[in-house]
This record gives sequence, structure tokens and C-alpha cells, in this order.
Amino acid sequence: MNLPLTLLLGIVALGILLWGFERYRSRFSKSELLIAVVAAIALFAIAFVPTVYDWVGNALNIRRRYVTISLLANIGLIGCVLYLVSLIRNTRTRVNDLTRSLSVDQADAAIADGGEDILSIVIPAYNEEETIRDVVSSLPEKVWGHLVQPVVVSDGSADDTAVRARDDGVVVVEHPLNQGQGGALRTGFEIAKKQGASIVVTMDGDGQHPVDELEALVSPVVDDEADYVMGSRHKGTDRSGNHLLRRSGIRAFTAMINVLTKSSITDCTNGFRAIRGSDLDKLLLTEERFSAPELIIEARKNGLRLKEIPITIEKRQAGETKKPRLGYAVGLTRTILTTWIR
Repeated sequence: MNLPLTLLLGIVALGILLWGFERYRSRFSKSELLIAVVAAIALFAIAFVPTVYDWVGNALNIRRRYVTISLLANIGLIGCVLYLVSLIRNTRTRVNDLTRSLSVDQADAAIADGGEDILSIVIPAYNEEETIRDVVSSLPEKVWGHLVQPVVVSDGSADDTAVRARDDGVVVVEHPLNQGQGGALRTGFEIAKKQGASIVVTMDGDGQHPVDELEALVSPVVDDEADYVMGSRHKGTDRSGNHLLRRSGIRAFTAMINVLTKSSITDCTNGFRAIRGSDLDKLLLTEERFSAPELIIEARKNGLRLKEIPITIEKRQAGETKKPRLGYAVGLTRTILTTWIR
């Protein structure tokens, strides 16, 4: 190797090592120091003891040194990328947890303390200003003797969803950043637990879930026939207007869940559900967006009694679906498999 290149590699290696040392002095980041030390050693070896790579190449049956160096460099690069992805994901999780905590604190002043059995209705809403008022105002005051407490979680909405949802007796909190339906539900569940809700219902803010079917949805929990009740459009009436591909996809993912959990459900993506309040703490919920399969699988894994009832799904009253067009199938598959195997 020529002298200028050797000196250049040595200087770069020394610079990387000093960077890692400085990062550790200022932030005590062991991972950054380790990455810097490994990268510096690798460059020093290329500059001053390149025969090391010949030994590695012989062990791997690679004859050319530059191929060995390229292979090791790519392995190191992949490792760094995976580390960064993990770091970004952990940071995002911490930010989302903080966001939910702050949002739950918003609800403290609005939580009722009337001594009655409470039915919390959690409504995640993202840019639903055209429909949220009608959904909230249509809710009854009581269902099967339970005081109805609506909880609207405006999930980073850029419109007047939160403003239009506010009414007497309605708890409205806002996520400053959009977290997806799963994140909004988790915020709503925390508020429901603070309210001491004996039953928690989830429904959409777009008017697709008919309020007059609330009694039928809640009845199996009230009568102690089930702990987790799901509405099914396939047992009832589907007026959502979903295209054939989406309908087929729902059936396929439902079949996958049935095979993996020995269940017999018919509609795995329906957001109209009722859960016994005391069972919420049993469910390990981590999914931010594709929450419906996670809830079902967690309920099965924790021995909750599941029941499905026929319901009607109406067409959206206004606006457009918030479900991603690309990656929806991938996201559902990932959620199903990771929830099942953890």
C-alpha cells in the first residue's frame, strides 16, 4: 500500500477514535465509543497490518483481500443501520409514551366521580371535524344502567375535531402528534381506567358504527357471558362500500388469526368492540396503528371470553378513510405474527 493512502487511513482512524472518546466524555455513550473503537481498529489494520485480512479471507475461503475488506465493511454497515433503526424506534416509543401521558393528564379535570357504573366510550378521531359532533351527540346518557362517558382522543388532527367534539360530559384530549389508532386507543384506555369504567367500548368517529347497536354490543358483558365482545359486519350488514380486494383481505387476515389462536371470529378489523374494564390491564398493547388484531390476539392469550355479534357497518358520513393504501397488508401481517409469538 502506498504511503499517502496509509497515512490518510491512519489519520481517519485516529479521528474516528477521538470522536468516540469525545462522545463518551460528553454523553457517556458506550455504544458510540464501541462503534468508534471497532471502526478505528479496522482502518488501522488496513493501513498498517493488512495481512490480518488475508487470514480472515483464508478462513472464509476468499482469495482477494479487497473482497474480504468489502465483506466485513458491509457487515459493519448493516449492523450500524440496524442499531440506528432500533435507536429511532426506541426514541419514537418514548416520545409517544410521553405524548400519551400528557394527553391523559389533560383529562384529569373532566373525569366524573358520581359513584355510578361507568361505560366509557373511547373514540379515536383523526381529522373528523365533519362527523365527530354527530357521533358524540347521538350517544345515550345510559346503557343497561351504566353512565355513558364519551372519551374523544383527537390524534394529531389538523382540523377542528377537538373543538367540535367538546360538549357537556365529553372528555376530549389531543395528541400533538399523530400516533395512529392504536396509540389513540391506548390513551383512551388509560383515561377509562382512571374513570373506573366497568365496561369500555371503542367506536370510530366517522359515523360508521350505529349508536343504536350499543345495547346489543354491551349486553354480553353486562350479563357476564363474555369479557370481550366484537361486532361483525359479516354476521350483520356491511354497507361500508369496501372494494372486493379489501373485503377479501379482511377475510384472509381473519382466517390467519383463527388458525393461530384457535378462534372462530369472522371480522378481525372491526373497531366496534366492548371490553370488561377490569381486563384492560391484562392486555399488552404496543401497536400504534394496526391495533385490532393485537387486541384480539392479546384477549385470546389472556383467557378472555370472546363473543362476536352481528352489527351494521355504515358508509363513512364524510371524509376519506385514514387507512394507508400501501403497506396495510404488510402492517397487519407484522402485527398478527409479532403479537402471536411474543
